[in-house]
Amino acid sequence: MSTIIHFANLIFKPIIALGAAPIMLIVLTLIAWAIGVKFTKALEGGIKLAIALTGISSVIGLLTNAYQPAIAAFVKSTGIQLSITDLGWAPLATITWGSPYTLFFLAVMIIINLAMLFWKKTDTLDVDIFDIWHLSFTGLLAIFMGANLFTATLLVAFIGVLKILNSDVMKPTFNDLLDDWENPMTTTHLNYMMNPIIMVFDKIFDKAFPWLDKFDFDAAELNEKIGFWGSRFAIGVYLGIFIGLIAKQDVITICTLSFTAATCLELFSIIGSWFIAAVEPLSQGVSDLANKHLNGRKLNIGLDWPFIAGRAEVWAAANVLAPIMLLEALILPHNGILPLGGIIGMGVTPALLVVTRGKIIRMIVIGTIELPLFLYAGTASAPFITSVARKLNTPGIPKTGLISSSTKEGPIEQFIAILLGKASKGDVMMIVYFLVAIVAYLAIFLWYRHEMKKRNQKYFEDGKDVGKELRLPKKSEVENV
Repeated sequence: MSTIIHFANLIFKPIIALGAAPIMLIVLTLIAWAIGVKFTKALEGGIKLAIALTGISSVIGLLTNAYQPAIAAFVKSTGIQLSITDLGWAPLATITWGSPYTLFFLAVMIIINLAMLFWKKTDTLDVDIFDIWHLSFTGLLAIFMGANLFTATLLVAFIGVLKILNSDVMKPTFNDLLDDWENPMTTTHLNYMMNPIIMVFDKIFDKAFPWLDKFDFDAAELNEKIGFWGSRFAIGVYLGIFIGLIAKQDVITICTLSFTAATCLELFSIIGSWFIAAVEPLSQGVSDLANKHLNGRKLNIGLDWPFIAGRAEVWAAANVLAPIMLLEALILPHNGILPLGGIIGMGVTPALLVVTRGKIIRMIVIGTIELPLFLYAGTASAPFITSVARKLNTPGIPKTGLISSSTKEGPIEQFIAILLGKASKGDVMMIVYFLVAIVAYLAIFLWYRHEMKKRNQKYFEDGKDVGKELRLPKKSEVENV
């Protein structure tokens, strides 16, 4: 096993070192070419996807870098110190890809995905191989805590199967949010494994606080009604003023925050549309392949989450939740992490968008409730992250103190990995805790999946195309009959 892993790393590590955008360029181009798309068209799609990913990453970096000094100034003025440094997601991806086992977990998930497609357990072809690091992180954390490779692999495979199944049931909601029922895009990103927990709170919201929905607003509708003052530009300005005021910034800084947020919100919308153009050659290739060899079976393409980044609610909620997360970090007992690198909560808001379907007030309220899970997961995983980073001599890592991320995807999965590691040492109570946790995790997911299928049935009843199984007959088909 170690020889195979070593050989795989010799071949693939130079490619992995290129980063997410070049990797996805290579993957998308080769897959599209392999299924019959002309090479130049396949390459065009790959380049467009790389540009879209680079654009999203750059804008997130711009937004984060603009807001970090203001948040740091707020913390300094309070005099409260937290010992764990929040570096955001990027260093964690570098650390995880530095492990010799990440490619092994990738191979496992490729086999699982192909097997599920062959046996028709899913309609999603997952091409987002760079983000396998989320699952690998979970497996490596379990190993660090005491699990062996076999049990860690079982955990990775278990979570991986669920997130592929999740990509199928989310597809109609993505179509609805994009107002596009023909695109092939969905995602297997670990962000969305928070959906079941969010849906629990969403159902509670339905029962206890439905009146709050009366005060909700849709950014697009608001823009139509009041023009500029409801636009993404204006929302960015409002958020910049809000953050600047709580951080006690001067007028120049508040203006900078406002205009930066306004620019970023508009750019997110523009860049989000690039993902659709990028996967068009692959989509056409998959469609041709399905019609020719799969009896017209409709396949989905599993991408990274930012194809939905054009929805302003993602960023509006993230910016409102940023100061809330900071305040929670300061008052939560046993939290040790100060949100900085992860202050723009991309591990939080995309899932909120899908479950609530863009209801801003619900996104903020439920997000406020779930943020402690991310902070505590970041605190609990800090020893593992710090140990691995220093062993790998990861550049940019502080030489002293613990490091982590405040909004790392998969907080529930991290807790399960820690329980598995401790249970593997033979502690009876930890074995019990792990079994209870894994059963609860599966039960809540199955309930959530059932609820999503009910939502998809409603799409069908409303006459929307949600896939082959639930598709209403077209007019031409009825006339032919």
